Amino acid sequence: MVPAALEALGLRLCGYLQAQWGEPVALAGIEQIPGGASRETYRVRLDLRGLERVVILRRDPKTSLIDTERAHEYRTYEAAFRAGLPVPEPLFLEEDPSWLERPFSVMAEIADCSSRVADLAGDEQAEVRARVGAEKWALLGRLAAMDPHALGVTSFMPVPEHPAARELEYWAGVIDADALHPQPVAAAAIRWLRAHLPPPSDRLALVHGDYRSGNFLFAPDGSIKGVLDWEMAHVGDPLEDLAWSLDPLWPWPDRHLAGGLLPREEAIALWEQASGMRVDREAFRWWQVFASLKGLAIWISSTEDFAHGESKEPILAVAGWVMTDRQNRILVDRLHPDAPARYAEPLL
Repeated sequence: MVPAALEALGLRLCGYLQAQWGEPVALAGIEQIPGGASRETYRVRLDLRGLERVVILRRDPKTSLIDTERAHEYRTYEAAFRAGLPVPEPLFLEEDPSWLERPFSVMAEIADCSSRVADLAGDEQAEVRARVGAEKWALLGRLAAMDPHALGVTSFMPVPEHPAARELEYWAGVIDADALHPQPVAAAAIRWLRAHLPPPSDRLALVHGDYRSGNFLFAPDGSIKGVLDWEMAHVGDPLEDLAWSLDPLWPWPDRHLAGGLLPREEAIALWEQASGMRVDREAFRWWQVFASLKGLAIWISSTEDFAHGESKEPILAVAGWVMTDRQNRILVDRLHPDAPARYAEPLL
């Protein structure tokens, strides 16, 4: 049985969609999709004169793991969809809170897919797992090869002169603003990153910002049908996405496969082939350390949100406690490359 509050939300969405489409829309079912850290996510089944249509509702929460701007995310989905990238079709962005109490967006559902890479861990899933991995990093390379001006994202995203410097100072600022107590590992990482800043990037791209296992939908045959969660998308260095996708945190604790899918060198080779670029290993070392610092900044911020925000969602507490500890361990390994690596593979 659907809880009354959830059913009421679905009925209000039907009223909104009826106003947009100009035809009767009835509620056939609604369920909340767990795990969303920056938006409340719901799967809503609609009845349109006897025909079923399924949409995904993404509503602003009272507080969030990361601070993101809904219009920015939605316009990025629109640009990616126009370019033929596998993303859900964006349908509506509504910033008037009177409809559903808080702003929201509506996307078409991508049916019969999963985001659970952990389900592919067994030997019997090796072939599907390899295909998912091959598509994951080839698709990321394809994104890196696209001109952000041609995609149209530079109309609402700033173009940085020095992507590494901009990203470092932004996330260092998040840590400075949100840390509830001293963060010595983060401070050491920031000092190292500032001292080893790479030169400005030769090539800019649309950076997804959170390209990792769990943020895309794949079919039973292993083909990727939808890349999700573009909240942190920006114009920057494509090595940023590659380093984030390979961070040791994502396949924790068994880290022998990047993202739980492929060996790291194989993933990089696929990215290079699809992007037409060669990875500058010296610059990439910097981006790998930065990726772990960025992750730590997000977990530190979630701790602050749980302690002082309106929401007491468990995901905020878990991220702030468990993930902070893991990311600190990874960064300690990153910052001491001559010591035995227990939590992070050697920097490439």
